[in-house]
Amino acid sequence: MNILVLGSGGREHTFAYKIVQSPLCDNLFVAPGNAGTAAIATNIPISVTDFDAVRDLVLKENIEMVVVGPEDPLVQGISDYFAEDTQLKNIVVIGPSKEGAQLEGSKEYAKEFLFRHHIPTAAYQSFTAATVEDGKQFLETLNPPYVLKADGLAAGKGVLILQDIKEAKTELENMLTNKKFGAASEKVVIEEFLDGIELSVFVLTDGKNYLTLPTAKDYKRIGEGDTGLNTGGMGAISPVPFADKAFMNKIEEQIIKPTVDGLVKENIDYKGFIFIGLIKVGNDPKVIEYNVRMGDPETEAVLPRIQNDLVQLFRHVGDQSLDSVDLELDDRSATTVMTVSGGYPESYEKGKEITGIDTISDSIVFHAGTKLEGDTVVTNGGRVIAITSFDEDFRQALKKSYQNIEKLHFDKMYYRKDLGFDLA
Repeated sequence: MNILVLGSGGREHTFAYKIVQSPLCDNLFVAPGNAGTAAIATNIPISVTDFDAVRDLVLKENIEMVVVGPEDPLVQGISDYFAEDTQLKNIVVIGPSKEGAQLEGSKEYAKEFLFRHHIPTAAYQSFTAATVEDGKQFLETLNPPYVLKADGLAAGKGVLILQDIKEAKTELENMLTNKKFGAASEKVVIEEFLDGIELSVFVLTDGKNYLTLPTAKDYKRIGEGDTGLNTGGMGAISPVPFADKAFMNKIEEQIIKPTVDGLVKENIDYKGFIFIGLIKVGNDPKVIEYNVRMGDPETEAVLPRIQNDLVQLFRHVGDQSLDSVDLELDDRSATTVMTVSGGYPESYEKGKEITGIDTISDSIVFHAGTKLEGDTVVTNGGRVIAITSFDEDFRQALKKSYQNIEKLHFDKMYYRKDLGFDLA
């Protein structure tokens, strides 16, 4: 079978890494890909949202399965595009319909879904530029810190958590009237702050049945001790030590089952991943957000722990037979540490030569923001390379990742040295 992965980051390199291990995969294409995927697949330089170019590639290369990595093409309706085309409709697309993708595409849509299906989450209200004064009054009813979320897609950076009410009101105005996050903040959701520890739960569903994949804890802030600006993610640990069997049972009964049942009840076509961002408040889980694809860098810690043939799993998604699958996992801990460009998540330079990749041993190297210039691997993004390691304990796995990162070099390379600081 010929397979296409859409995307160019660490998540897509991880998909490629697992897919090429499958005897079911004859040829793998990644669009646009990176220097890591170039070593194991054929990179195709097209945009993930240029659906016509994707169509041409799929037909030219007789591709039978498309795995959609990032959220943009899903929110723009790539699954519907395939379903409505007579030449494409029988191709397996791993990713929900445009309607299903609204769980990530609109914070308000997600909140309404959660409330409709009685899934535990924070109290909220939504506001626009026309109701900005009402939003300021709503802030007055809440206790700090104040949570402001851009309704639309903002590359993981559209959430502000502020301690000062005056600053919260100013930022609300910035988001709604000054378009701080562009079109993404034409509407803003103000939420009650939930105090607890966060984790991510991943579900693969065929639209009827589902598998709960390994949990992960990711670290979004650029600075150690979870300080500074939000990033796309500085690292991840899987499984989450505090997510014991009793807590996972609560998550399944109170969150996962009602989510999948809700999609079915509302006739929302959903074949793909559901990434549920949760917070443990006391001993209870609450949903912070949905994403409609795998997370990054959580994918780099979660997928390597799955021992099943990933292509076979995706085939089961295609024919709605996931209920026949037993998930096989590596019981060891996996830890991923992300190296980033100096200046990220604000302005940074690209094109810096990366050395030492071939000296890394006993860890897996996943490329995030890289490209080839001739035979040289150079930086091509804010997040550059992720190092994933296994061990019986996450601390030992982290030690391996950090030891291997010391072999890597590119100008102004930065990484967090404190991952796992909040885990017992």
